[in-house]
Amino acid sequence: MRRIGILAALLGLLAAVGCEPGGADVTIALWRMDEGWGASTMGDAGPHGMDGSVGSAVQTGVDHSGSKGYRWPWTDPGAPPAKPQRLVRVGDSRLNPGSRDYSVTIRFRTSAASGNVLQKGQGLTPGGYFKVEIPGGRAFCLFVSRDSQGNLRGQRGIKAPRALNDGAWHTVRCEKTADQVTMTVDGSTVVRSETGPIGPISNSMPLSIGGKSQCDQVSVDCDYFSGHIDWVRIQASSG
Repeated sequence: MRRIGILAALLGLLAAVGCEPGGADVTIALWRMDEGWGASTMGDAGPHGMDGSVGSAVQTGVDHSGSKGYRWPWTDPGAPPAKPQRLVRVGDSRLNPGSRDYSVTIRFRTSAASGNVLQKGQGLTPGGYFKVEIPGGRAFCLFVSRDSQGNLRGQRGIKAPRALNDGAWHTVRCEKTADQVTMTVDGSTVVRSETGPIGPISNSMPLSIGGKSQCDQVSVDCDYFSGHIDWVRIQASSG
C-alpha cells in the first residue's frame, strides 16, 4: 500500500509541473525572457539554442516582483499600419509539432481584450498552424492541421472557462495530443476539447510572439498583443 501511495504522489507531482507520463514532457525550448533592457536577442535556455530576434518596440528587462520579463506597450491590435517591430521571432523547424504530443506554456499578464500571444503559422498556412490568443480576454488554444495545398485535415481548440485579462499573472499550458487539446490554467483549472483527429502540423513560418508575422492590417489583421510575458516553454513527447 505504501508503494501505491508513493506512486500516486509522484504522478500528481508530474502532472502539476506539466510532465504527464507519455505526454509532452521533453523540453524543446525555454525562453526565460530575462535579458536586460534593450536586448535584441531572446536567449533559449533549452537544449537546442533556439534564440529569437526581438523587435525594437518590445521592451526587455522590465522588472516585475524581482524578476525580469518582456513588455508590449498598448496598441490597437487591428489598427494600421502593420508594426513588425512588435514581434519576437524564432525560426527553427524543430518547433513544428508534427504528429507528436506537443505543449506550449506561457506566463503572462494583460488587460487587453484581444490579441495573439504566440503562434507558428496562421490562417490557411500549408501544413497547418497553432496559436494561443485571448479573444474576449479568455485564453484560447488552437491547433490546425492542413496538407501541403492548405486543405484542412483536422483541428481542435479549447477556451479558458473565464477571462484572464485582469492584469494579474497567469500561467496557461496548451497541450495537443493526436485527438484532443487540453488547457491548464494556473496549474489547477483543466479544460479539454472534444476529441477527434487533428493530424500533423508543420510549416515553414517562424514562431511569432506578440502577433502575426504576415499581415498588413488591411486584408489581414495583425492581432497584436499588449501586456507582459515572463517566460515561454515548448515541450513535446520523446516520440
